[in-house]
Amino acid sequence: MRKLAIIAILLITTFGFSQDKTYSFSLDEAINFALDSSYTAINSRREIAKSIKKKWETTAAGLPQINGAVDYQNQLKQPVTLLPAEIAGGEPGTFTPVTFGTKQSMTLTGTLSQLIFDGSYLVGLKAAKVFVDYNENANEKTLLEVRRGVINAYGSVLLTQESISILEKNLTTLNDNLNEAKAMYENGFAEEEDVEQLQITTAQIQNELSNSKRMESIAKQMLNLALGIPVDASVTLEDSLESLTMESVSVALTDSEFSFENNVDYRIAKNLTEQRDLELKLEKSKALPSLNGFINYGTAAYDNEFIFFDSETSWFQSSIFGVSMNVPIFSSLQRSARTQQAKIALEQAKTDFVQTTEQINLDLQRAKSNYTFAIENYHTADSNLKLAERIESKNLIKYREGITTSFDLRQAQTQLYTAQQEYINSMLDVIDTKATLETVLNTPNLSNRNNSENN
Repeated sequence: MRKLAIIAILLITTFGFSQDKTYSFSLDEAINFALDSSYTAINSRREIAKSIKKKWETTAAGLPQINGAVDYQNQLKQPVTLLPAEIAGGEPGTFTPVTFGTKQSMTLTGTLSQLIFDGSYLVGLKAAKVFVDYNENANEKTLLEVRRGVINAYGSVLLTQESISILEKNLTTLNDNLNEAKAMYENGFAEEEDVEQLQITTAQIQNELSNSKRMESIAKQMLNLALGIPVDASVTLEDSLESLTMESVSVALTDSEFSFENNVDYRIAKNLTEQRDLELKLEKSKALPSLNGFINYGTAAYDNEFIFFDSETSWFQSSIFGVSMNVPIFSSLQRSARTQQAKIALEQAKTDFVQTTEQINLDLQRAKSNYTFAIENYHTADSNLKLAERIESKNLIKYREGITTSFDLRQAQTQLYTAQQEYINSMLDVIDTKATLETVLNTPNLSNRNNSENN
């Protein structure tokens, strides 16, 4: 009982520590963690492992195959054969029932078979290799999407945190202004409308702050899901929205050289075209003869009683060697119809390949345009924010001096709050559009990661 208690305490302690585990990531660390540990990346690697096993399955079909068989028979009612009775001295024209053989028998057989030639097998070997290449490229595409998803989720958490920080500062300022307005109203130096205008603005900011805090919790859970860790785990983000934006503002990225061979969608489309070409060759190969060889060795024993494990039992050996050839002659044009279908599928794949190439070109131009616009919009939002801050500050001074109304002050404040949100949103847009452009350019090239994992 004491040992069981100790084990239980250890299990509870271990479980407790595992539940309390915390994480701390820079953006690069979060990306690398997700590339190894996210649910999508793990299953994608398993797809590669499955394709490698499938390749070996295809290869093994043409290698020697050995099968064993054990056959036991017990004739509960032996078949009866009628023989002419005159053989045993009976009357001519009558028959005598007799049984042949023993009631029980056991046969042990081993067979070695070998595929000598089959055109479809040779095509299958090539198709298996293309299938592995396809899954490796699909895995690379998955990793690129995981990377982009982590960048977006990481940036979204920073956005909500920055929004909370701004709203809290705005709320503090508004509460000071509201208290000041109430004091002025109570002393007869301000109108009731001035207080009401500030109350409306304060209530709106309070609601936005509460909503931002809820969105922060959801954004953190989405990041955890993208990382492949429990959604309720505690994660600390080491980078700031501003630092990531500064790193992402680089117009030079739009001038990067582009190679279709580096684009994973191009390689996947190429793989699919190769698969359709091999399917056509497979259908054509079915018109070729196939050749198989085998050698068989067996031993058998017979008796009316079950004595097959006795040492005195007599076993009778047998062996067969043979070669069989299957020659397709006429299939009522069935093979021809399948070949034509495969030929049409290949033409479709070629058309899809051309379309994919054009789509990649379009995606590249759109990603460059969106990234350039995001950078320009960020600089504009930065300038607008500084202007809005100056306008709000001037209107606040004018309001305190009685030169302007509370309505004008509220407009200036609303303009400032809008500019603040547009500014932090523009920062996230820069980060996201850069990640999208890098995905099209395949920067960084994650195919090297695939090769290192497979090795």
